Amino acid sequence: MTGAFRVARRYEARLWGGNRMASWLGVEDAPASFAESWQVYNDNVVCTGPYTGRTLRSVVTECRAKLVGARSYARYGDDFPLLAKFIDAGQALSVQVHPDDAYAHSHEAHTGFHGKTEAWYIIQSDAQSDVIHGLTHPMTSVAYAAAIADGTLEAHLRHVRIKPGDTIDVPAGTIHAINAGVFLFEIQQTSDLTYRVYDYLRRDDQGNLRTLHIPQAIAVSHLGTATPALAQPIMHALGYEELVRSEFFVMDRISTQHEHHWQCPADSFQILTFIDGECRLSDDSGIHLLKRGESIIIPADNTGYSIEPLPSATWLRCWVPE
Repeated sequence: MTGAFRVARRYEARLWGGNRMASWLGVEDAPASFAESWQVYNDNVVCTGPYTGRTLRSVVTECRAKLVGARSYARYGDDFPLLAKFIDAGQALSVQVHPDDAYAHSHEAHTGFHGKTEAWYIIQSDAQSDVIHGLTHPMTSVAYAAAIADGTLEAHLRHVRIKPGDTIDVPAGTIHAINAGVFLFEIQQTSDLTYRVYDYLRRDDQGNLRTLHIPQAIAVSHLGTATPALAQPIMHALGYEELVRSEFFVMDRISTQHEHHWQCPADSFQILTFIDGECRLSDDSGIHLLKRGESIIIPADNTGYSIEPLPSATWLRCWVPE
């Protein structure tokens, strides 16, 4: 495996999509209501290197631990374990919640998805932008169900003000929503299991109210004291910030004007996503020129790579911890 490679992005339209991302990514053929760019995902097609034309999932099936690492392969088999995306919210997303692995594997096995813990790195936001993260106070499941049924849930939702550079930690079971005016990068488990709790009575393009998933949401929502929303970065001696850490992923931020040689952490791939500047990445597979909005995958068995900023670069590095 060894060599770094890229996959083609997948673009997603949603009724809440914004107008920042197309120009930020330099995308000329963006769909209307451009809401998400799936940078790295199981079904994205490899576009550089010897596996060009194949899906990322098929490469995992062949390369196994050489690509994802032994721990990830033992846990998730032929699934690439993380999904990296950009999200542009022109309107508020639905208030929603995601299940954990235990619930997903026991109640949603037919979907093939895992649970969904995620984290957001805020790239741009309006002056008054916020996100919903948890409840203002603990509730019983009976009170929660009643608030959903009688339309008073909004009064119980905790709003957290955010600004560019913030990182929001969203463990599975957290009631949450990205609100209007926010453009962010998201790293998450490979899953698209979303239970809508409340959707502002919005209708789809057929005029129908969008489906809610109330029984599932009540079953998986954490209704106790809300966990902190804003992750506290940790500066490491090697010159990078650890933004957030969970059992599923670590997200670091690196910003530099100097060339440096990097190694993969033990037994994990890396996803590098560039959020500012340009660089030249070199490894045994050759040279990759990367700019803002682009992602590249470094396999777990990579022997090391160098990044030369041109003249400066900032990127997010996501990987799977022990």
